[in-house]
Amino acid sequence: MDWSEFTHVILRIGGRYLLFAGILFLIFYVWKRRDWAYKKIQPRFPRNSEYLREVVYSVITISIFAVMGFLILHHPDIRPRTTLYPLISDRGLLYYWGLFPVLFVLHDTYFYFIHRLMHLPFFYKHVHKIHHRSTNPSPWAAYSFHPFEALLEFGIFPLFLFTIPIHLTHVILFFLAMIAYNVYGHLGFELYSRRFSEGKLGRWVNTSVNHNQHHQHFTGNYSLYFLFWDRMLGTLRSDYSIKYLEVCNRRDQVDANPSISPVVDSKGIVLPQSNT
Repeated sequence: MDWSEFTHVILRIGGRYLLFAGILFLIFYVWKRRDWAYKKIQPRFPRNSEYLREVVYSVITISIFAVMGFLILHHPDIRPRTTLYPLISDRGLLYYWGLFPVLFVLHDTYFYFIHRLMHLPFFYKHVHKIHHRSTNPSPWAAYSFHPFEALLEFGIFPLFLFTIPIHLTHVILFFLAMIAYNVYGHLGFELYSRRFSEGKLGRWVNTSVNHNQHHQHFTGNYSLYFLFWDRMLGTLRSDYSIKYLEVCNRRDQVDANPSISPVVDSKGIVLPQSNT
């Protein structure tokens, strides 16, 4: 194996994390921290020590992802056994583009049941609790896992590469979208509109409010991209819709009426108050 390629692998994985987590952190937690505090899902900001912990565990996760991914893609005895196909034209554009929604549904299913496993008492105490130390997550929490959980999270990668004919660009684009949505889930701010979760599409799509509730309350809301499994298996929190509307209404109320000035202290928003 050419280990010089390992540098490229870890830079790609770490670069995706840094790109999305870093940019959104700088926007929401630094540049617009005070101006947009009233939009925050939980009315306070984490301490600097919490950000540092999330980054440290994320670096460990990135390292694990890089080592395992490098072995699968570059080991001379492993790569030939994958289902990677060389040319997009080998299977055509219909298959190429049609595979993306399949990958997201498979990953959402894999994530949901692995996540439920992580909430069994033994695994929660010894493994998943690391991730749940972020009770008020920031974008840096996206990869903040115990090493064993990082290995389980990585499991979707070989599942794809040893079961489904897949092109390398599928892998690149899918995991780019995955980290983007993962960072959004841990953002601490809701980006969708107030009416989104009530729509025919929105009621099946996961939101930042949804995952933030999971971190705050530790139970319910186990999905990643969609809400199919949470709704079908009864694990969607009963207060999810109420919380989603509360967050969006608070945000929209201030956005629509400049005379409402949110009172903000070091912990975040206290209460919107009128200047008049």
